[in-house]
Amino acid sequence: MNQSGSMRRPSSFKKGIFVVAGTISLGLGAAGVFLPILPTTPFLLLSAACYYKGSERMHQWLLNNKLFGSYIRNYNEGKGISQTGKIFTLFLLWITIGYSALFMVSSYVVQIVLFAVAIVVTVHVVTLPTFRKSQSLNKKAKEVFEGSKDDR
Repeated sequence: MNQSGSMRRPSSFKKGIFVVAGTISLGLGAAGVFLPILPTTPFLLLSAACYYKGSERMHQWLLNNKLFGSYIRNYNEGKGISQTGKIFTLFLLWITIGYSALFMVSSYVVQIVLFAVAIVVTVHVVTLPTFRKSQSLNKKAKEVFEGSKDDR
């Protein structure tokens, strides 16, 4: 907050950095749609967060995008992320944290902090609901069926 009590808006430079980071993350998330080795949802969530800070227009575009919007909506609505997304997220998390802690950092305190963060993130990811496409399809089918019953 500034002296007048209102929240400070990010500078144009910071907004630009958020937009660039969001776009890079979006590119990785888009690649994850086609490459099973890359997780889609975590990169799209990062993109949404970056665009939220950097550009309202880009944020709205991402949320309403036909290809990417459903990943973000599923997470925001509490439907979770896919099993594949969870597995790859945890795999990438532990590979990067493990490598960093064991080979890049010599301080035991920092190593402990890194592993503690990895444990907390792992618990968070594991406790998220696992989204299955059949859940979404069953809900849509039910809505269509109930709608056709009302037409009678």
